Amino acid sequence: MGIFTRFSDIVSSNINAMLDKAEDPEKLIKLMIREMEDTLIEIKSSCANTIASQKKVQRLLEETKDRQLFWKEKAELAVAKGRDDLARQALLEKRRFTQRVDTVDEEHMELGVIVEQYRDDIQELETKLKSARDKQRMLVQRHIRAQRKKKAQQEIRRVDSAEVMQKFDEIESQIERLEAEADLVNFGRKTTLEEEFEGLASDDEIEQQLHDLKSSHSSKNDATT
Repeated sequence: MGIFTRFSDIVSSNINAMLDKAEDPEKLIKLMIREMEDTLIEIKSSCANTIASQKKVQRLLEETKDRQLFWKEKAELAVAKGRDDLARQALLEKRRFTQRVDTVDEEHMELGVIVEQYRDDIQELETKLKSARDKQRMLVQRHIRAQRKKKAQQEIRRVDSAEVMQKFDEIESQIERLEAEADLVNFGRKTTLEEEFEGLASDDEIEQQLHDLKSSHSSKNDATT
């Protein structure tokens, strides 16, 4: 199991806990990205430390191989000089460093495997993080649209409710009552135009009466004369 896989289990646990609490999706997305960023930092730090250890072991391996070669050459020299006793001691030291080389070399290879695993985890996590950041804006916008749609639907349901429609009916009845009262205010009253025409008719009647009085008076005067 990779290091990232183990960290991702922790991230998944935190995210599942938030989902259970029905947290805000925007907040959840930010948490996921932050968790991934923090995990990436930790993995890179661990990888850097392992690489440093690997380099240290590499130097130790080279030094151990140098000592192995050193005692090999000393054994050859002792044999050349006829000093079998020194040659035996040199070969014992050579064997000790040979065993040490095997141990250090195995440690160096193990660290190499770990470093490669870290690098694979880093690459995988960076890919996932880039994808998460690319999707973040889209998901946030979708969440905003979903919230607005939900609010609009709630308003529509509220308006469609019997209570709201009853209010509209009451308002309509009130307006109709006011319109009726306004009509009653002018009920029986003649319009200005009607009054003007009646005035004209009245003027003609007066003039006719005046004319008749004058004719009657003139007739009486003629009769007297």
